[in-house]
Amino acid sequence: MTVDERQDSLVTFKAFAIAEGIVLIVLGVLALIFPVVAASWTTGLIAVLFLVGGIVGWISNLARSSRMARWVCFWRLVLSTLFLVAGASMISYMKNPAEAAVQVATFALAIGIVFLAEGIVAFCTGLAHAKRAGSGWAIANGVITFILGLLIVTMKFWQLLWVLGVLVGISFLFSGIDLIAFSSTLHDDNQPPALT
Repeated sequence: MTVDERQDSLVTFKAFAIAEGIVLIVLGVLALIFPVVAASWTTGLIAVLFLVGGIVGWISNLARSSRMARWVCFWRLVLSTLFLVAGASMISYMKNPAEAAVQVATFALAIGIVFLAEGIVAFCTGLAHAKRAGSGWAIANGVITFILGLLIVTMKFWQLLWVLGVLVGISFLFSGIDLIAFSSTLHDDNQPPALT
C-alpha cells in the first residue's frame, strides 16, 4: 500500500468513525429529550434508535473492517446485529399501543443484556489499546455502559416507563463521544486502530 493509499484509508476510517459518533450523540440527545413519553412512544423511539444505531454500526464497521482487529470487528458487528434485532422486535410488537408498558418491561431485559455485552467489549478494547491516546474514553464508555446495563436489568416495572429512555440516551452519548475522541487522535502510525 502506497503512502497516499494509506493516508486515504485513514481519512476514510476517521470520517466514518466521526460520523458514527455524531449520529450516536444526536440519537442520545433525542432519547434524553423524550424520557417521559407514554410507554408506547418510548418503546417506539427506542426501537427506532436501536434500528438506526444498528444500521449505522453495520455500515461503519464494514467500511472500517480493514483497519480494525478481527475480533473487535466481529464483536462490534454482533452488537450492531443485537441492536437491529431488538429494534425490529420492538417495532413488530407496537401494533397494540395498550400493551406498550408490558413491551417496555419485556424488552428492558434484552436492552440491558445488549448494554452489558457492549460495556464488556468497549472496556476490553480500551484496555487492549491502553497506550493509544483516547483509550481512556473507551474504558470509561465500557464501565458506564456496563453499569447502565446492570441498572436496566435490575429495575422494577414502574421505573422502566421513564428511566429507560434516559439510560439509552446516556449510553448513546458516551458511545458517540468515545468514537469522536478516539478517532480524532488517530494518525498514520502503521498500526491498525481498533475502535470500541
